[in-house]
Amino acid sequence: MPNVFTIPSSAPFAETLARGLIAKLDPAQKDPMALSAATIWLPTRRAVRDFPEVFARILGGAALLPRMHALGDVDEDEFLFTPDTDDLSRAPAIAPIRRRLLLAQLVRRFRAGLTFAQAASLAGGLAKFFDDAETEGIDLSKLETLVPAHFAEHWRKVWDFLAIVRRHWPAILEDEGAMDPMVRRNAALAALAAHLEKHLPQGPVIAAGSTGSIPATANLLRVIANLPNGAVVLPGLDRELDLESWNELDPGHPQYGMKQLLGRIGVERKDVRDWEPMEAESNPARETVLREVLRPAPTTDAWRAIAENGAGEIAKGLDGLSIVEAAHPGEEATAIALILRGVLEEKNKTAALVTPDRNLARRVAAELRRWDIEIDDSAGRPLAHTPAGTFLTLLAEAADEHFAPVPLLALLKHPLASGGEATAEFRRKVRMLDRLVLRGPRPDPGIKGIAKAIAASEKNARARESQSADSIATIGAWFAQLANILQPIEDCIGDGTAAIADLALCHIAAAEKLATTNEEGGKSILWRGADGNAANELLQSLLAAAQDIAPVEASSYPVLFRALAEQRPVRPTFGRHPRLAILGPLEARLQHFDTVVLGGLNEGTWPGAANVDPWLSRPMREKLGLEQPERAIGLAAHDFASLASGPRVILTRALKDGAPTIASRWLQRLWQLTTGLGIQKHLAPDLPYEYCARALNEPAKPAERMKRPQPAPPLAQRPKDLTVTEIETWLRDPYAIYAKHVLGLRPLDPLDAEIGPLERGTAVHKALELFLQKYPDHLPADAAQTLIEISRGVFAEAGVPASVLAVWQPRFIRAAHWFTGEERKRRPAIKDIYLEIAGTRAFPGGFTLRCRADRIDILRNGSAAILDYKTGNLKTQKQVKTLSPQLPLEASILGSGGFEKIGTRETSDLLYIRFSGDATPGEVRPLKDVKTLISGAEKDLTDLIALFADETHPYLSRIKPFRADQPGEYDHLARVREWSLSGWEGEP
Repeated sequence: MPNVFTIPSSAPFAETLARGLIAKLDPAQKDPMALSAATIWLPTRRAVRDFPEVFARILGGAALLPRMHALGDVDEDEFLFTPDTDDLSRAPAIAPIRRRLLLAQLVRRFRAGLTFAQAASLAGGLAKFFDDAETEGIDLSKLETLVPAHFAEHWRKVWDFLAIVRRHWPAILEDEGAMDPMVRRNAALAALAAHLEKHLPQGPVIAAGSTGSIPATANLLRVIANLPNGAVVLPGLDRELDLESWNELDPGHPQYGMKQLLGRIGVERKDVRDWEPMEAESNPARETVLREVLRPAPTTDAWRAIAENGAGEIAKGLDGLSIVEAAHPGEEATAIALILRGVLEEKNKTAALVTPDRNLARRVAAELRRWDIEIDDSAGRPLAHTPAGTFLTLLAEAADEHFAPVPLLALLKHPLASGGEATAEFRRKVRMLDRLVLRGPRPDPGIKGIAKAIAASEKNARARESQSADSIATIGAWFAQLANILQPIEDCIGDGTAAIADLALCHIAAAEKLATTNEEGGKSILWRGADGNAANELLQSLLAAAQDIAPVEASSYPVLFRALAEQRPVRPTFGRHPRLAILGPLEARLQHFDTVVLGGLNEGTWPGAANVDPWLSRPMREKLGLEQPERAIGLAAHDFASLASGPRVILTRALKDGAPTIASRWLQRLWQLTTGLGIQKHLAPDLPYEYCARALNEPAKPAERMKRPQPAPPLAQRPKDLTVTEIETWLRDPYAIYAKHVLGLRPLDPLDAEIGPLERGTAVHKALELFLQKYPDHLPADAAQTLIEISRGVFAEAGVPASVLAVWQPRFIRAAHWFTGEERKRRPAIKDIYLEIAGTRAFPGGFTLRCRADRIDILRNGSAAILDYKTGNLKTQKQVKTLSPQLPLEASILGSGGFEKIGTRETSDLLYIRFSGDATPGEVRPLKDVKTLISGAEKDLTDLIALFADETHPYLSRIKPFRADQPGEYDHLARVREWSLSGWEGEP
């Protein structure tokens, strides 16, 4: 009879296994060589790494330990084979990246319209399909037996492609001199099993902890179980489950895999024995709870018998088991961190968070740092999320986007970017580039476009006599050196096609140069540490895999690199906490902790959603003999049942994660059982951790409502020189004047700003200015067409995109015809025209008012007309009289002789000219009672100056906003959202 044993899920597996082996081989613990005769096969590398610690703790002295090897049941690289079982003539496994690239080429033959990156993404799914089929021992030649006529049209197309791949892929592998990884693994396991059958080992051979979910592994377990000195030790076989339920097991049940394995070994469940000696720590009552919770649905009527006979055993099993429901994932992470932190208060106690949710794992690690507890997620994190991986990804993507401002700055502000100089100095220049050059609409594409933008910014700064001109010149010289690093990779990854290997070499060269500092080379900086080493290995693997791959569109390289970096885990190599751990379900197998937190217990997370196979429908999988996706739920259920059997287990979930969540099916069953039995109160935790988590992040006392800021700087710091347009701001939002002129703060334009109304207004003003300068006296016969041609030049110089120009130009054409018609009517009364003319006027209190008028016409009657062009809405008479006195104040300056070229003039007309190009292409809106408006504006400004000459008078925020829902440029500094009342509307 096969030698098959089990260790209850509530017992510490590793310690029970070790004690049993010691009891069998060296009960007196006097022979340090006794254990060395044994060979133990374990499911994961982590188990192999941790088992020696268990033996050392039990033995307490020196001894030669058994030989331990990892079987693994997930990743191919977890399979290690002793030399005498490795057939050296067997072809090596094809490298994963090489296989993906070759399959991507096949996919493109099937779908010619795909980019290489898209094909590589599909190739990843295709490789997984091959792995699934080969793992389960399915002969892919069975594809030919499927009848395409029975499938939907799209599945028939997929079948056609799979049939083509099945015929061509073996020949490709033969040319490569390689095997599919799962084929090689299965062959190696079969060879190992054959070797054990042929050469019976002298010492004990034990396979422990594996569920045999892989047929090749199950076959090896069968062989080991039938060896004279062999034994298979199963984790948590449920021998108490009633026969009816055992016969009803479906793929989603935790014992389903065990049932299959026993069938493959050829042993009845009743013949499986306990591995002795059993640990006193086992908890049969908890096992009973989980057996009932996970009972197959057709037999849940057995719960009625429990209710009738009393729930004492179930209630006992709930001791040490509790549920914590947090409001959101952040609160869940804080609650878990509190639980783990609390365990450290108990001497020698250990704890672990086990979750498949890597985001939750990272959050918990971050929360623990508030107590200076450093702990890493043992499942690792994707290379793309590490410093080295992020730097390399940003570099490739920035080059693909022709170094547009946002990706360029994201790259240059990365901590690894230094460009050959001191990192702090490099960062200072990057900030200057950001602030002085790249704000506003996107410059021309590429490194040359950035250089052109720098030159244009310097030219504009010098024209304005700005102090920033010299700084921009410094940036220009610095960027010219940086261009030597970035231009080659832009040339590589620009438009067109290139070999992947050439692209990778360009990528490496640019990354190393950009990472170089003034003290250290980029190679030593970039490739150091676990993430740098992983990045280097990835790129070297990509270089090796892509040597003879046909050229691809260069734009696919950044997408391909990110996909590969996302799939490559970087695990910590040292620094494990001695008593705390964060594990995935796979890493937690066979581990034992005093406290276990099972986190993220929501549907879609744990268990995860059943994956949809893009290559085979459910009927197709069934006909081929492939397991359905729900099988993964059964494996997850086995992990859950094993982990939930510990002495102290806390189950956690978040009620919302952007939207309401659904509790894990296992939690729902637990609630149903305990609620039906009236013992749900036993699931309450020993402390209200969710409330503690909430309190931990709450202030010690309630926050006081923020008051409107009332800055009152001394008179010497208050502005004494404003423009006429700033007077409206002063009236509506004095805080904005304070922030701009007292604090010296200027709002930055957004990066990659879309060309909008402001740019349109500027361009229209410029076109009108150029037109009127060219024709100050008489308009040409084709005035409208001339203005339109001028506008085209202005729009081109402004870099207006074609998509925007398609809207702007027709509107300008309509408005141009209207404007020139109106201009012809006005010209007979006009003597002189002054455009964009500057003026000033002194007011009492040492205050100076400045302006730059759009247009002032000197009329033949000696008076003046002041015009203001608008492309948007025009000001009303009421607005001008109260809060928008721009034109009356310009008239006041003119009346005081503030425009040197004009002298003193009386203003007879104040006109708003709307240049829109809409259904109504334009409008002339004259203001009434000009003299009254001018005198009123002068008085209001004089009063305003006097008001703020009082040192106690504050600069309040948004006292009369134009619209309550229209934010001001300095609202965030004034913290308007914290003190303003919702629903309040400003004066129109």
